[in-house]
Amino acid sequence: MRVLVTAGPSYEPIDRVRRITNLSTGELGVLLSEALASAGFAVVCCKGVGATYPGPGAGCVMLPFTTNDDLFAQLTSLSRQGEVAAVFHVAALCDYKVRQIEDERGQKQHAAKIESRAGGLTIVLEPTRKVIAGMRELFPKAVIVGWKYELAGTRQEALAKAWRQLADNNTDACVLNGSAYGDGFALCTAPDHVLELRDKAAVARFLPGWLQERLKTATPRA
Repeated sequence: MRVLVTAGPSYEPIDRVRRITNLSTGELGVLLSEALASAGFAVVCCKGVGATYPGPGAGCVMLPFTTNDDLFAQLTSLSRQGEVAAVFHVAALCDYKVRQIEDERGQKQHAAKIESRAGGLTIVLEPTRKVIAGMRELFPKAVIVGWKYELAGTRQEALAKAWRQLADNNTDACVLNGSAYGDGFALCTAPDHVLELRDKAAVARFLPGWLQERLKTATPRA
């Protein structure tokens, strides 16, 4: 059975030499990809070019991606290449991209490399494509697991955002972590089940078996 994993950060260009990105090494996505391959799944790992963690190793196909749109295009292509049993969307994608750049005089900047002599710049951002929002349409029968990293607010507020991700995107589970949640990770599944996992290694060890059981017992999607 074929399984897709997204890992590492995306980026959005400011100009051709500067970019906006997220702090993500890609470690968890790589560890999960390798664990799934060891469990017998055919794994395709879409890994951001900015990821610094090596791998994945033998048994995984690795496809590099750049921007959110590039990742979505690759997932669209993969959705047309045969059945996908599951998608684990671990990647840390950008929430914003550059709409326009102006110098101190209000003149728009379009150069391939904006000169520092332009002085202060005003960069206007707009929301990027929300990749997870399109996954159910691409993979209507797959088990889809999203990720949520929350820094601000209480534990209950972080969990509420995980439940909202499930409802908004028609996904099967959400892995939650970050200082708002506290130590470790939470595997959240509807209607209100939370399974605590200690660290990245525990997440990577647990999810292959969880997926195998889920595929055995899940009611087929129309």
